[in-house]
Amino acid sequence: MTYKESLDFLFSQLPMFSRIGAAAYKPGLDTSIALDNYFGNPHRCFTSIHVAGTNGKGSTSHNIASILQQEGYKVGLYTSPHLADFRERIRVNGKMIPEQSVIDFVERWRECGYEGHPSFFELTMMMAFDWFAAQEVDYAVIEVGMGGRLDSTNIITPIACVITNISFDHTQFLGSTLPQIAGEKAGIIKSGIPVVIGHANGDVREVFEKRSAEVGAPIVFAEDLQPLTEATATEDFTLECDSATVGEFTSPLSGAYQKENINTVLSAVETLRNAGVEISDESVREGMKNVITNTGLAGRWMKVSDSPLTICDTGHNQAGLSITMPQLHAILLRHRQNSPDAQLRMVIGFVSDKDVAHIVDLLPKDAIYYVTQASVPRAMPAENLLPLLEGAGLNCRLIPEGVATAYKTALNDLSTPHDIIFIGGSTFIVADFLASLHN
Repeated sequence: MTYKESLDFLFSQLPMFSRIGAAAYKPGLDTSIALDNYFGNPHRCFTSIHVAGTNGKGSTSHNIASILQQEGYKVGLYTSPHLADFRERIRVNGKMIPEQSVIDFVERWRECGYEGHPSFFELTMMMAFDWFAAQEVDYAVIEVGMGGRLDSTNIITPIACVITNISFDHTQFLGSTLPQIAGEKAGIIKSGIPVVIGHANGDVREVFEKRSAEVGAPIVFAEDLQPLTEATATEDFTLECDSATVGEFTSPLSGAYQKENINTVLSAVETLRNAGVEISDESVREGMKNVITNTGLAGRWMKVSDSPLTICDTGHNQAGLSITMPQLHAILLRHRQNSPDAQLRMVIGFVSDKDVAHIVDLLPKDAIYYVTQASVPRAMPAENLLPLLEGAGLNCRLIPEGVATAYKTALNDLSTPHDIIFIGGSTFIVADFLASLHN
């Protein structure tokens, strides 16, 4: 069996939510527990940190893994979805799982005679746990796929839990109100396991406080602790930070939303230290600084080119875009100080189950939109997105051929060297864009 054949099996034989959407959603832990038992309970072979939340859980997971790695630990990192390469989901000290190990796992699975029908996520998660156990990692940072309570990763008993924030996303599965969504995310909180909440107020905060009290889990709120005292994004896409806990440091993650994530990470570090994990201040500073090189994190307010300035970002819901769009427009205004004709060009697309109506009002009015679609079946057809954007008075061009063509069209339309190109709206738009650059 070749690596391509292994991937074809995973993608075609097993439901994959990120590609096809609701038809692949499979809540509950029964299959995960059965798979874990079959493979010898690999999750018991390493110490884990569990990370959930609506936005920022990927960046938070990568930062925590980078800090632990900087300290000298052997660190597993399980995240989703991937952008350019399936193996991005499973890393040890930043290195992706080898292709041969993917092949070996798939062959073991196909030959085992198991009669159940796991989802793509369930089987991929077990591949990660099996690989981490084989590699004898010291710690594994495990990102929740969706929700928390019924997410397949919730079979682990971590040393600490982190929940970044709560906003509206996947409401058809997690609930139509923020407290309902918080209740699902709070399902990872377990008896006696400390939990760090990044941002929560009002009814959402009460959900977490109630859950932690019910199970006897120590809880802290990062927004109360505020270990991050200052964070300033520079024009070279660096975040200059100061903190009350580890002093000054820099981060290559300069998206405005990263301030909240970094505050959460710093709070999580203190929780891990209190749990007995040795982490020096220097490791925190260097881990933050080297998060991209240590872990391979990509697609988060990522500068791809200086001329024209080209940025891609995986923010895809109302809460995320409400932060990134003002930051993008501020950069455009700076460019127009030197070149009044500078134009913002947006290569944009969404998935079909996204509530685009609440997102459209966040999009800059003075941009040109190259309306396209990602290569996954779940993508919203560009022809369906176009009238929603035009109805909001946005200047649009329809490019249904895909992200690569839309990006090339934007490049060909440049009016000045100071034009800005932004690629986003969906994780899968960014994935197709980065894959096209790689290819």
